Amino acid sequence: MTSLTPQTRVTPGLYVTATPIGNLEDITLRALAVLEQADFILCEDTRVTGKLLGRYGLRTPLKSYHDHNAEKVLPGVIEKLKGGAIVAQVSDAGTPLISDPGYRLVREARAAGVDVWPVPGASAALAALMGAGLPTDSFYFAGFLPPKQGARQNQLEKLSSLKTTTIFYESPRRLPACLADMAAILGAREAAVCRELTKLYEEVRRGPLGELAAHYAEAGPPKGEVVIVVGPSLTVGGDDDAELVSLLRRALKEMSLREAVATVTFMTGRKRKQVYQQALELAEADDEGR
Repeated sequence: MTSLTPQTRVTPGLYVTATPIGNLEDITLRALAVLEQADFILCEDTRVTGKLLGRYGLRTPLKSYHDHNAEKVLPGVIEKLKGGAIVAQVSDAGTPLISDPGYRLVREARAAGVDVWPVPGASAALAALMGAGLPTDSFYFAGFLPPKQGARQNQLEKLSSLKTTTIFYESPRRLPACLADMAAILGAREAAVCRELTKLYEEVRRGPLGELAAHYAEAGPPKGEVVIVVGPSLTVGGDDDAELVSLLRRALKEMSLREAVATVTFMTGRKRKQVYQQALELAEADDEGR
């Protein structure tokens, strides 16, 4: 067990605590302090959280809390918190409340005057964004799409006008069908399928949505947890030209002209000649303005 310093003393309240998404070493010192000093830990599956506690020699009591037993468990938890208890809330993996149950507990605790503290850490959505190689300056987290095709396609239509990187969670079983719908509705955007993040068989497969859809249609559903990261919509004309200029301006601040052109060409799917000409005009304008 890692030694804990006096600065990690935990006071009464509810601690919404992120845990690893795979590699058990992705736990923060503060999270370990909270889990060690809590009166009890609320978790989705006591067996899953028990493995994490065992890895670090912790013996804090575990209580099951999920959508199916919330009505029964919640009142007792709130009473314990009002009485000065230290309670940690975790999900099976990653950051609680992100496409996981639990926000009601936070809402009820705050309504009861209980202190609620977020303990940040691992997140599958952010880990996928970090490794996907797609724009990160603006992004939208869409969570899970509807499992039925009609509802899924309707939701994708609503999201199709977004000009930000979009992050989706998906079950591996539905991945081939989901990618096929994305390719049909969102078009030839760059995307990444991130699988088993931080685990032994971690994989990030990059490419246009159509190519990814074709690959998984042939290979079949993969194993493990899946996050899909889809790049922003950029098409020629109108406001999109303004966005091309904006992307190039940002790239040129950090890269050579050649590197900026290569990066933005890859990000947008535009013809290199068009991107190069726009970059050249911007560079010349900047030189004249100096």
